[in-house]
Amino acid sequence: MAGLSVILPACNEAEEIGACLETLLGSSPKPGYGSGSIPVPMPIEVIVIANGCTDATAEIARGYAPHFKRMGWDFEVLERPEGGKMAALNAGEAVARHRARAYLDADVRLGKPLLDQLARVLQTDKPVYASGLCQIAPPASFATRAYARLYARVPFMTKGVPGCGLFGVSAAGRRRWGQFPDIISDDTFVRLSFAPCERLKLNSAYVWPLVEGFGRLVRVRKRQNAGVAEIAARFPELAANDDKPRLGWVAIAVLALREPVGFVVYGAVALLTRLGPAPKDWSRGR
Repeated sequence: MAGLSVILPACNEAEEIGACLETLLGSSPKPGYGSGSIPVPMPIEVIVIANGCTDATAEIARGYAPHFKRMGWDFEVLERPEGGKMAALNAGEAVARHRARAYLDADVRLGKPLLDQLARVLQTDKPVYASGLCQIAPPASFATRAYARLYARVPFMTKGVPGCGLFGVSAAGRRRWGQFPDIISDDTFVRLSFAPCERLKLNSAYVWPLVEGFGRLVRVRKRQNAGVAEIAARFPELAANDDKPRLGWVAIAVLALREPVGFVVYGAVALLTRLGPAPKDWSRGR
């Protein structure tokens, strides 16, 4: 049956989970109603996995159950005493009913049309990976503002389908792996499980935040680099799907001229990621 399961792992996201769920509830048109001349609602389920929480994440999420019921969507909150994003994803998948899947981070805010677009493109017999247009949330700190200005211009963000905090896969695509492996970077693993021609960037946006402050940018960048290296070592067959553009000297010079302060901050973060041990967990460092 056509439908979409939205799997949302959340560890100590009491300050974020409500706004994230509200953007799901604010989806317009509702999935299915935007797909043709005869509106047919599409079944949607949202599964929040509160893993290792010591705050009110689960309680706040459950407070939205009546709103999802009014939408006609299934909604469930699972609680796990243990942390770990991969285990949380696997717990959500174990109860998911629809074969097409979307994976959403609690700090992401969806634009109104995006869920409908995502749900529709995943109703296919072909393997598909899809995400929306990633817009970086306006940063508060000087370092993150400068970093974001340059990061938004790199080819990985402008030309690729990065899936920062939000991506979906069709049923055929989801069959490419079993349970999520115990790794750092779930988004890299899933994206590289699809050839570039199988990845779709939709024309609706979502908002995704960078961490605030220079030190946190370094820590998160270290985690990202460690996650990419881990996948290269454990799943070398996925390297064939890596189409991340390499910047030449001319492109680097253009970026430096357009965003000189951002270039300095971005370069300093990249340099410092080479120092010290790599992190072993999946935390975003907030």
